[in-house]
Amino acid sequence: MSGRADSDTDGEMADSEATAAQDEAGDPAEGEDPAQGEEDARRARWTAAGTGAALTLAGLAAALLRLARSAPALVPAAYAGGAAVCAAAAVLGSRGRTRRALWLLIAGVMVMALGDQFD
Repeated sequence: MSGRADSDTDGEMADSEATAAQDEAGDPAEGEDPAQGEEDARRARWTAAGTGAALTLAGLAAALLRLARSAPALVPAAYAGGAAVCAAAAVLGSRGRTRRALWLLIAGVMVMALGDQFD
């Protein structure tokens, strides 16, 4: 016994390791349609941009409503600041940076919620 692995199993292991590395790299798996991945990416961009735009409009409307009545100046500023962050998220989302857009949307809504606590 020389301690060498069987040549048949060595080749199988190399093939399975290459397949695993390819799957981790984000390449489409066997039987998966590349057009489906593009459609998912397009849907994610539209969702991030649309959600960012909707939250921007909601934040600006809330800031204007808070300006109209007697509220501390920090409240409308927080709503406007949160709306600005959501607008930046909408721009990033439309350019394909959907993960960063998601985190900016969360941060923008948190800023608006924090401003609402001062009301």
